[in-house]
Amino acid sequence: MSNYTSADVPESSRVVIDPVTRIEGHLRVEMEAGDGVIKNAWTSTTQYRGIEVIACKRDPRDVWAFVERICGVCTGIHALAAVRAVEDAIGIKIPKNANIIRNLMNATLYVQDHLVHFYQLSALDWVDVVSALSADPRETSEIQQKISPHHHLATAGYFRDVQARLKKFVESGQLSIFKNGYWGHPAMKLPPAVNLLAVAHYLEVLDFHKEIIKIHTILGGKNPHPNYLVGGVACPINMHDTGAAGVMVNEVSMNYMRDIAKACVDIVNNVYIPDVKAIASMYPDWFKIGGGISSKNLLCYGDFPEIPNEWSDKSLMMPMGAIIDGKLNEVHPVDLRNPDEIQEFVDHSWYKYPGDKKGLHPWDGVTDHAFGFAPDSDGTPQKYNWISQNGKYTWVKSPRWKGHMMEVGPLARVVMGVAKNMPQYKDPALATLKELNLPLEAMFSTLGRHAARALEASFMADMMVKYVDDLIANIRAGDEAAANMEFWEPKTWPKQCKGVGACEAPRGALAHYCVIDNGKIANWQAVVPTTWNASPRDTEGNHGAFEASLIGTKLAKPEEPLEIIRTIHSFDPCLACATHVLDNKGEELVSVKVR
Repeated sequence: MSNYTSADVPESSRVVIDPVTRIEGHLRVEMEAGDGVIKNAWTSTTQYRGIEVIACKRDPRDVWAFVERICGVCTGIHALAAVRAVEDAIGIKIPKNANIIRNLMNATLYVQDHLVHFYQLSALDWVDVVSALSADPRETSEIQQKISPHHHLATAGYFRDVQARLKKFVESGQLSIFKNGYWGHPAMKLPPAVNLLAVAHYLEVLDFHKEIIKIHTILGGKNPHPNYLVGGVACPINMHDTGAAGVMVNEVSMNYMRDIAKACVDIVNNVYIPDVKAIASMYPDWFKIGGGISSKNLLCYGDFPEIPNEWSDKSLMMPMGAIIDGKLNEVHPVDLRNPDEIQEFVDHSWYKYPGDKKGLHPWDGVTDHAFGFAPDSDGTPQKYNWISQNGKYTWVKSPRWKGHMMEVGPLARVVMGVAKNMPQYKDPALATLKELNLPLEAMFSTLGRHAARALEASFMADMMVKYVDDLIANIRAGDEAAANMEFWEPKTWPKQCKGVGACEAPRGALAHYCVIDNGKIANWQAVVPTTWNASPRDTEGNHGAFEASLIGTKLAKPEEPLEIIRTIHSFDPCLACATHVLDNKGEELVSVKVR
């Protein structure tokens, strides 16, 4: 841990990004730089969540609808974790149809979320939009046909039309969705033709989102926050009538969902994966940058149970386990209930624990905010210039597994899948690395996270088709049960009980913990993926994944720290609230400071 105070850090070496844009939420990054290299880093989330406080004293059957609103990008994953937590506490077993439908809704979220992350949130870190104006559309067409011959939008005329649309944006002086990029930055290496290809795919995927979410609308009633139900799913099943009011799942809707799932397979395999490979070929050095702790400590909870109510290796399609100190040949079991395994620390977080306890298991967790402006900070509590490096500096707690800082997310899942010899992860990962002439160690990097996410999107798209087929087969076999209402009424519950709902969210390991007392929530704690990755230093001074990944990064232009943005975006940060870049007078609040 750094012993510097703000007074000790020369102003010429300070780099501050506040806020980091194109993420979900508010994130501030402060760095010490020397000779154009990041020497130390602090990541600070600057907005208090507090959903745990809101959940207390409420009906456990309703809490999913509140915690689901933690995020507008993650749509239903928090709801799924919440209903699993309550079901675990009460002892509810869900029917097979409910398990399949939840898996289908979750797989749909994965494909949409991974596409959003790459194209709308991070692709512009690698793609120079303005450069696309000088591209030859015929050359772009040739590249498209070479890297993805099955994609139907590949003519020179099509790319010429995209270029014309982009030109109108630029000539108007309003780049709109492409505003505030580091266009012309020396770290941008794609040729104009590839930049034009990427811009075209950006727009294609943006348009495709409206198709993906129709599955959530059919099964969950709406998007982005579909409906869930403690005990199963909220959509009735009726294969005997196509016109009955309120019927969501029937022969017509099943076929429609299958068509959407197949379209997802097409766009992931013919657009997303080829684009990631194209970028990877142009930026090979980024397979050696931004690793941080990824080569050492990885954590997964597992997800997508094939067997209803069975959370074990034989049931889970996503891996479960922990890797410590980079020992891929030793995957440790993870027990979310063990008070000695997962603990959250607040040494550097704006919270306080009773009795100065060092770490708390989430069932014993306390969400007691304690914002304070540390003496060695520079600025004011309303607008700080340089945060305290030795005191509290973020709203994110520091979760640790058996005392270790951990990275979670697609990279963790892919590497864990390779380590556990799971063919759905191992085979495509090793094949892609071989194609790119890279070792497995290349996964521990900024581009490694992108590659892992793209491969996982392909796997999830295939699973969407499978889950639709599984649902059709199970219903045709005579099973139309969508929910188990045996323990719906509070009078059937234990007086005191507690549960945990585990998920692999698109961004990584997610768990909601609940304590129920006399039919009401007595405590609720959510340990979300970005809490793991964006955590500050812990009691021992160890960096979280964000901070560790930035150290050692070279900056071509410190006043435009594109390299930092690339690595932060590779995690797909989700900080649980909308990022505001304008005040109530329309004044811009985004700033990058280099002093």
